Amino acid sequence: MRPGVPGHEKRAAGPGGFRAFIERVLPNGFGKGGSRQKPRGRAQFNLRGRLAIVAGTLGLCSLTLLGRAFDLQVVDNDFYQAQGAARFLREIPIPTSRGMITDRNGEPLAVSTPVESIWANPQILLKYPQRLPQLANALGVPVDHLTRKLSQRADKEFIYLQRRMMPEAAQAIVKLEIPGVFSQREYRRFYPQGDAIAHVLGFTNIDDRGQEGLELAFDDWLRGTPGAEKVIRDRRGRIVENVDLVRAAEPGKDLTLSLDRRIQFLAYRELRNALLEKGASSGSAVVLDVATGEVLAMVNLPSFNPNAVEGSDRDAHRNRSVTDLFEPGSTMKPVTIAAALEAHVITPQSKFDTNPGWIPNGRFRTTDTHNYGLLDTTGVITKSSNVGAAMIVHRLSDQAFYGYVRKLGYGQSTHSGFPGESAGLLPSPERWSGTSKQTMSYGYGLSVTPLQVAQAYAAIGNGGKMIAPTFVKGQRNEAHQVMDPVVANEVLRMMETVTLPGGTATQARVLGYRVAGKTGTSRKASAGGYSRRYVAFFAGLVPASNPRFSMVVVINDPAPELAYVGGLVSAPVFHNVMDGALRL
Repeated sequence: MRPGVPGHEKRAAGPGGFRAFIERVLPNGFGKGGSRQKPRGRAQFNLRGRLAIVAGTLGLCSLTLLGRAFDLQVVDNDFYQAQGAARFLREIPIPTSRGMITDRNGEPLAVSTPVESIWANPQILLKYPQRLPQLANALGVPVDHLTRKLSQRADKEFIYLQRRMMPEAAQAIVKLEIPGVFSQREYRRFYPQGDAIAHVLGFTNIDDRGQEGLELAFDDWLRGTPGAEKVIRDRRGRIVENVDLVRAAEPGKDLTLSLDRRIQFLAYRELRNALLEKGASSGSAVVLDVATGEVLAMVNLPSFNPNAVEGSDRDAHRNRSVTDLFEPGSTMKPVTIAAALEAHVITPQSKFDTNPGWIPNGRFRTTDTHNYGLLDTTGVITKSSNVGAAMIVHRLSDQAFYGYVRKLGYGQSTHSGFPGESAGLLPSPERWSGTSKQTMSYGYGLSVTPLQVAQAYAAIGNGGKMIAPTFVKGQRNEAHQVMDPVVANEVLRMMETVTLPGGTATQARVLGYRVAGKTGTSRKASAGGYSRRYVAFFAGLVPASNPRFSMVVVINDPAPELAYVGGLVSAPVFHNVMDGALRL
């Protein structure tokens, strides 16, 4: 270096100035060898303090969580308990039995027996497809059918797999322990008398609700009220705890009918034999207690088995005694004569010349099967003369005749309370043609049910007092005086001659008892007129000295080549049933 040369001092002082610059810019500086030096005066790291802070924070959080848990589970737990209960607490029904139906003597006619129904939770069961073949085999159904049924309801929690099984069979399925498969108690109706009383009782559906007959009419009385209880189910739907009884089950009330099982079976047997013997298509029989209006028997054929309704002929379910309409034929003649006697236009001794066995009726004729010549009022009933009845009705005004027939219950419901009862057909005089009144006098041009005829005849046997029929033992409907007692006794005496020698229904006689009755044979209406098919009637009262029973027998469409008149077809049924009933 050369002293005094400009810039020499700068270079000599350069290292010191650069170092100062570096130290200003990088205050930490560098150590030897160019490494960075530690800062001067920095505090030493405090590990214990930081651990204490972390531990304190965690402890505070734990205390907060414990406090919140205590608040939720002890202090304010209603909300979450409700949420938990919504997932596991269930209210399930407690089934109850339907009331028993008995006859008037306490014999069971309809009882409820316990059964089991298998149900499943598809959401659980479908998670175990390997168990489906075993379940299908136990249920007796194809596997694909069961799988399809479950898949269609995969979003549901309840589905019936099979209803009304015997308890032993259901328990065998439950013991398989297939997840999501359970059983529940139900009740099934059983009818010990089978088809002999099916039309009166009717039947219940799979849910034990009345569908027809008295099961339907008295459903509210018989059904009872199911109970309810709260239970806890686990995630597989099994009941693990019974929590609370919400409502106790109330069984249905028992019902005692007016029917007598013995008379019912007698009527059923004799009607069935008559249909087979006469080649008829259907028939009905009704027996009433004259003094009370109680229905003691009501039979219809064809019938059905109420214990196995599925697959039966729906047409056979009709209670023809209250739903089907027939033209009453000559069973109408006692009503016609009673109307004339009460109007004082005839007397029991009045004479009627029926020669030559017919009279004109507009463009048609009213004819008798024989020329009975001169008949008195009693003879008109004894010989069942259409001509005599026509002569009698001409002495009555239209309104008087119509009013009297309606007063005896024709053209209106009997108010028995039986579901589907028909009111019949009785046209008012304004709708009559020139021949209507004459044809009505001997049973054409109006339609009635067998129960209506039995009610009208019971009124004759009850001194003119008519009582609405009832199916309940001990029920007493109000009696209405619809016929003068003197007239009722006179007509009853006339009807007794029908079963005596020379009458049209000698086969209705019952040994040891006086019988009053009337036959009826009406041709069946068809398109354009009347066919050569018939309805055979017999209506009667026993014993005629003090009537106890009113019975009507209707046999529809007997084979004409065998016999078709009421005295030969229906009267024997009356005899056989009343003979047994009077002994009972």
